[in-house]
Amino acid sequence: MDDSGTGMDRGKDVFVTSLWRAALALLAFALLAAGPARAQSTHIQPKLVAESAAPAPGGTTALALTMTPDKGWHGYWINGGDAGFGLSIEWNLPEGVTVAPFRYPVPEPLILFGMMNHVYEHPYALIADVRIDDRIAPGADLTLSGVANWLACTDKVCVPEKAVISVALKAGDGSVAAAARARFDGWRALLPQPLDRSGTWERRGGTARFGIPLPAGAALDAPHLFVETQNLVDYAARQSFSRNGDQIIVETRTKGEAQGPIAALLKLGDGRGLSVRFEPGAVPAAGKAIRTEGSSIDTALFWTALGGAILGGLILNLMPCVFPILSLKALSLARSGGDARSAKVEALAYTAGAVVTALLLGAALLALRAAGEQIGWAFQLQHPVSVLALLILALAITLNLLGTYELPSFGGGQALADKGGAAGGFWTGTLAAFVATPCSGPLLGAALGATLVLPAWAALPIFGGLGLGLALPFLAVGFVSALRNRLPKPGPWMDRFRKWMALPMGLTAIALGWLLWRQLGSGSQLIWPIVAVAMALVLLTHYGAMQRGDRRSWLLIAAGLLFVVGLGGTVTEVADTERTTIASGSTFTPDALAKARATGKPLFVYFTADWCLSCKANEAGAINRAAVQEAFGKAGVVTLVGDWTNGDPVITRTLAEHGRNSVPLYLWYAPGAAKPEILPQILTPGLLVEQAGG
Repeated sequence: MDDSGTGMDRGKDVFVTSLWRAALALLAFALLAAGPARAQSTHIQPKLVAESAAPAPGGTTALALTMTPDKGWHGYWINGGDAGFGLSIEWNLPEGVTVAPFRYPVPEPLILFGMMNHVYEHPYALIADVRIDDRIAPGADLTLSGVANWLACTDKVCVPEKAVISVALKAGDGSVAAAARARFDGWRALLPQPLDRSGTWERRGGTARFGIPLPAGAALDAPHLFVETQNLVDYAARQSFSRNGDQIIVETRTKGEAQGPIAALLKLGDGRGLSVRFEPGAVPAAGKAIRTEGSSIDTALFWTALGGAILGGLILNLMPCVFPILSLKALSLARSGGDARSAKVEALAYTAGAVVTALLLGAALLALRAAGEQIGWAFQLQHPVSVLALLILALAITLNLLGTYELPSFGGGQALADKGGAAGGFWTGTLAAFVATPCSGPLLGAALGATLVLPAWAALPIFGGLGLGLALPFLAVGFVSALRNRLPKPGPWMDRFRKWMALPMGLTAIALGWLLWRQLGSGSQLIWPIVAVAMALVLLTHYGAMQRGDRRSWLLIAAGLLFVVGLGGTVTEVADTERTTIASGSTFTPDALAKARATGKPLFVYFTADWCLSCKANEAGAINRAAVQEAFGKAGVVTLVGDWTNGDPVITRTLAEHGRNSVPLYLWYAPGAAKPEILPQILTPGLLVEQAGG
């Protein structure tokens, strides 16, 4: 990659680029000078918003400048590349108010006419911190305003644009509305994370070489290095990436004579990135080449993750959160009386239901992540409305198993046997996959974590593999006659068995009710959910009575209307609900983690959720055991708890940093250790006592 003999070409490139920048500057000056003559509509619409409309004196709040390009237009990163430039603002600030420089989300590379542009072709937000002097009186007007200038381009034309931006603020208590916090968390999630160590860079002939300290376990998908420092690299030149141990080596062509420390951004993939600062120094030799095309994948990672998902799904059949659903399938298979055709149809339908549901949940997860949401596996159980729907469903199944009412999928009707068998099998597989999502048993954590670094088309089969693994036992029973022949014959025992199976399903409904209470609290938020559940109970009970001859249809209609009202009230009421986490130990935050590590004591960090039964089993069976707590006390172990019950973008990002998108996750920081040890997902008291040195 030595280009030392092409000095004339590089000189010509620098000259052409300089002319291009000069032309853009002259065009910007001409358009801005003509601005007062007539109003100009912009092709990128800016809007200034604050996280808190009442920032507290002596404190800070976040400020976002949202930029929404018209279709076909794009804006630029802080270093726009060969032919663009970032945004600048001339602020008009009240006395005692300061605004830090804006932080940019991760851009995309775009080559037009042989020139590299660092752009945003979709809506994006720049984030800055606003500091309020502690001498400002409460109630003082703190309205912020300024003139913003930026460059908007298509693939054919560039237009310098400007607009007056402002946001009204008043000194207050610093309160932040739940909706504003969620919106800003989404924007912050798209900002590059700072790398905790500096890299090194060197100039070798016509090549710029960069060494980025990144652990070998960190995967890259379509990486790109955006160099913020001007006059160093040829932005349009090919970048080669390789790995040498715990170093990512990037090599590209130089253009310019910049020296000293360098600032850059490493794009990891899927909108993620790392801010890196480079100091001049020796860079290791290039190592194993890293793919740079987004269409290719790490095949070893893919097949390992797929196998882990299938085996993990198989193990989920032993988890208590899935048992009530399995009892329904066992009843259905027993009813078939060993009939080969019926068993195969139900097995295939059950498998289809489990796989399709897992794929749909995975697709929703990937789509929401692509839209900037910080969520992980079992995200649907982080929302009270979804939990309420599952609670009503569990209640309906419980009443059906008790014989309160009948449905073709669960009861007689020989003429509907075939149709009911397939429909019932698909329904049961769907329900099993949906209810299994709170569990993250052995192998599943790492397998689902791989979906964070694989492209969407490769990540979806991983989710499908989970559904397939979940369905494997019944698929085997449906197609292996030796297994099917071991099933008990139909008889009067089935009615008693069905009623007994209402017990675990009823316990599931109670657990979901407890979870809903934990999510909403004990105040007025529970009124509408209680109405909905009560009316569902009346509705199903009276439906069964009508099947047995009761003619009072008005009661069914009234209960149905109140049920709909209860659901609607729940949706409206919980829209702004926030739950204060109540957990043993100290609540996890990045600041709390940093302070705990600074003490030099052993540190145990665990991430849990109220709906995660394997998490609760570990807490009851290992973490909260007297022997473990005694050993922790003797060793001075500091414990931090991350509660993910209602979702938390900070915890979601932390899980992703350790290759997970689900709970549980257990981290052990030994004193002075640079990295934590990831403990198994099934804990034992002996393991934790041993970690504490007991």
